[in-house]
Amino acid sequence: MLEARKQFEIIKNNTIEIISEDELLKKLERSEAMGKPLRVKLGLDPSAPDLHLGHAVVLHKLRELQELGHQVIIILGDFTGRIGDPTGRSETRRQLSDEEVLANAATYREQVFKILDPEKTEVVFNSQWLAEMNFADVIKLSAMYTVARMLERDDFAKRYREQQPVSIHEFFYPLMQGYDSVALHADIEFGATEQKFNLLMGRHLQREYGQEPQVCIMMPILVGLDGVQKMSKSLGNYIGITEEPGEIYGKVMSMSDDLMPEYYKLATDFSMEEVADIVAQIKDDALHPRDAKMRLAHRIVSIYHGDSAADMAEKEFKSVFQKGDLPSDIPMLDVSAIVNDGKVKVLQLLTFSGMVGSASEARRIVQQGGVKVNGEKLEDINAEIPAVADTIIQAGKRKFMRLK
Repeated sequence: MLEARKQFEIIKNNTIEIISEDELLKKLERSEAMGKPLRVKLGLDPSAPDLHLGHAVVLHKLRELQELGHQVIIILGDFTGRIGDPTGRSETRRQLSDEEVLANAATYREQVFKILDPEKTEVVFNSQWLAEMNFADVIKLSAMYTVARMLERDDFAKRYREQQPVSIHEFFYPLMQGYDSVALHADIEFGATEQKFNLLMGRHLQREYGQEPQVCIMMPILVGLDGVQKMSKSLGNYIGITEEPGEIYGKVMSMSDDLMPEYYKLATDFSMEEVADIVAQIKDDALHPRDAKMRLAHRIVSIYHGDSAADMAEKEFKSVFQKGDLPSDIPMLDVSAIVNDGKVKVLQLLTFSGMVGSASEARRIVQQGGVKVNGEKLEDINAEIPAVADTIIQAGKRKFMRLK
């Protein structure tokens, strides 16, 4: 184990807030003196089936903790996921079914190990203790916090002021997340800045149950590819960690130069010194932004798919986008199911192929000139094209399909 002060400086890097720094240092000093690792908690509610780079920010930090010798505990919120985190919500979430929660949890369990060390990670489901509570236990838990304090939370307060429904079961979400810390005797809990209320609930409940309160560490929120809003699959500004290497590489290359330093810091395993050197080289014109972005794209692909996949993605990108060649592995699409009089409607083709997620997205990308047929731009949303074998359809910069 490194000396406690050195560990503290490593952990503090790239964090937004630590509550409290003094407590963290004391825990690290005690851990060092006793040779006992700290129990570091992160809760993930399986509300969607895939993780993206925004989720990975805190996972990279947890990997640092593992390398410092501490025990990471990933809580898959199969029980809390049935309610859904009300954080930042303007309305009550739809409650997920047991089947949805378990299916999503299974994919999360696989994906976190693209970053974390399986040998130093404990994965648990919070139904192990929450499902065992009887109604008397729930009453005891709910008596430890007041409605007035709960309504200090911004999202609840806003909905209450605007006379939007706030269901009683939503109050139980932060209580349940906080009780996870009690059940696990957590020393540290990580979360994004928007999770501060929930993390502090863990400290409060640990005191109520006679435990030493956990240290809360808030991580920054990664801005999405649009450069405006946080990364989110629903906003379409995300990079999924299980996406194909070429897709990840192309998405990174599409971001603005201004976003690069943030992604170097939060989405890679480059050291602080390496990132500072890269940013300085760009500023001094010693490193072209395009080359810096290619290095970033290569590293991100490598983290999730390996060096050889990153090399292939880079080679393909240079071939397609710098030389104007077509990709070497364009998928084939059988369109016989949507052919009418030897033709297919372009909008139907785009949604049928999965190149876009919805009919509205299909209309938008056509109107913006983002669709090409055999290299020719198409802007008529009512267009039909002959269903001819080997016709190449391109949607956006990175999606290609060959008609079968």
